[in-house]
Order: sequence, then structure tokens, then C-alpha cells
Amino acid sequence: MSARRVVIVGFPRVQSLDVSGPYEVFAEAGTYRIEVAAPQQGAFNAASGLELSADVALADVRGRIDTLIVAGGYGVFDVIEDAEFLHDLQRAAKKSRRVGSICTGAFALAAAGLLEGRRATTHWRFSEQLRSCYPSVDVDADPIYIQSDNVYTSAGITAGMDLALALVEEDRGHDLAMTIAREFVLFMRRPGGQSQFSTALAAQTADREPLRELQAWIVENLSADLSVEMLAERAHMSPRHFARVFSREVGQTPARYVEQVRVEAAQRRLEESTDSLEEIAGHCGFGSVNSMRRSFLRIRGIPPSAYRQRFSQHQETRR
Repeated sequence: MSARRVVIVGFPRVQSLDVSGPYEVFAEAGTYRIEVAAPQQGAFNAASGLELSADVALADVRGRIDTLIVAGGYGVFDVIEDAEFLHDLQRAAKKSRRVGSICTGAFALAAAGLLEGRRATTHWRFSEQLRSCYPSVDVDADPIYIQSDNVYTSAGITAGMDLALALVEEDRGHDLAMTIAREFVLFMRRPGGQSQFSTALAAQTADREPLRELQAWIVENLSADLSVEMLAERAHMSPRHFARVFSREVGQTPARYVEQVRVEAAQRRLEESTDSLEEIAGHCGFGSVNSMRRSFLRIRGIPPSAYRQRFSQHQETRR
């Protein structure tokens, strides 16, 4: 089997993980020839100050490319003002079987006209800016990555590894992609349609230490009684005061937060396990399959069974 050629495009002030994360995934697969390209060949510094090295200048990339990926980072807003860089990117894209971006790398693809009329994603923090700057791009801020024909865009930073794993799976199959995920101690190979913005991660923004501790406890105890009254008692507040403080600091009611965390936990089990819907509903604190179904429809717009059919990592699952 001949090695597939992967070119990862970086630039000064790139996000280093946008380069190194996918690079390591493809390298671990063992059947890819990987090059790093940049506006100039040689050393350049990532946004963090880490020194990286380009194997080749983007203008000097010759021959067919299997996969062209543009990394993200604050430096992208400099290179998209460079007509020469955009010309070189367009030329490289024409020679590529598939093209992708990580994080704000989507701005480079958009500036080069490669996202015209396409559905695309980027880091959630920059989604409105991408939509405003490039109205012809159908920006969806939620998914981890999106495929539009042979063009792939991913969310921020570590989502680039999810995209790389998906590309490896597309080329070499599910088993190899999962082997690489296990080798890198990744929690799982997240499906592209999964939301990039986790309720559990968002919860860390609460200002008060007791609330942050309570939110962590909720995630660890989904099958417990998580009513406002019980949570207020645990936080040593009256139910009314607790609900008011929680809503102000977290941005949603306690009940809504609990429901979203339970749905996210159920999603992971639907993706990774062969547990029945009854077992998942009980483990995640829904009480019944009907209750879980109502929550999924309210938050994800599809029932749990349909979510499993679309995203399960198992060929056969128990309904």
C-alpha cells in the first residue's frame, strides 16, 4: 500500500496543537507521508512561542496531495491578508483529493474561496466572526467537524485530532482509528455531529467555589436525586436562593443544567456501549426510557434510538 501524502499548513502564531495533534494521528496510522508547509520553509513560532519547522514553503509544494489541512491560530488573520498565501493555498487545494481546516483555519479556506456555499464549522468562539466575514458560508457552530463533499472543517484545537481520526477511519477502517484513539488515551473517537460545546465544560465557569464543586458532584452522581431542593440542601442554601444564584452564575436553571448533563452522559453510552436504552436511562438518572426520549427530543431534536443508529461505534447494538 503506497503512503498517502498529507500536507499540514501552518504559519507564525499558529496553534501548535492544530499542527502536532493531527500530525501524530496520521503518523501513528503508519501509512501516511506527512509534510508541514508554511509561508516560508524552516523554523517559525507558534502562538505559545513553541518553535516549529516547515518542511517546505507552501509556494514550493509540488505534485498530488491526498489530504491538505490548514491549521488554526491567531496568525491566520495575518496570512489571509496575504494574496500570495491565498493563491498558493488555492493551487495546493486543486491538487488535493480532500481539503480540511482546524479551528480558525476555516478563515483561510473561506478567504481562498474554498467554502463558498458550503456548510462549515470552526471554534465556537469565532463562529459569529466567520459568519459575518463570509456570508456565503453556512456556518454551524455546534458540530465537532463537518464534511461537505471533499471539504472538511473542524472545531477548535483538540477537535483536529477527532477529524484526523475520522479521516484515518475513512481510509483504513474503524478498528485502526479506535486503536489509535486508545494508544493516545483519548476518551473516545467523538463523532463529528456531536456538539463541540459541553455543558460539563461550560459549568467550570461558575464563579463560586461551592457551585463549581456541586457541578462536579452532579456529573459524578447522575442517578441521584438532583431536584432543586436536594441540590440546594447540598449547597447549604434555601431552594429559592439557590435557584437564583445558580441561574445567574451558570446561565441556566438547575433543572435545565441537570437535564443537559444527563443527555450528554447518555450520548456517550449510546456511542460507546451496547447497553439497552433501559440500562442507560437508569444509569443517567432519567428514571425511564420515555423520560430520556423526551429530553433527547427537547435538547438534540432526535430520540435516543436514532442517535445510537447514527453515532454508535458498534455495528450491532441492543435496542
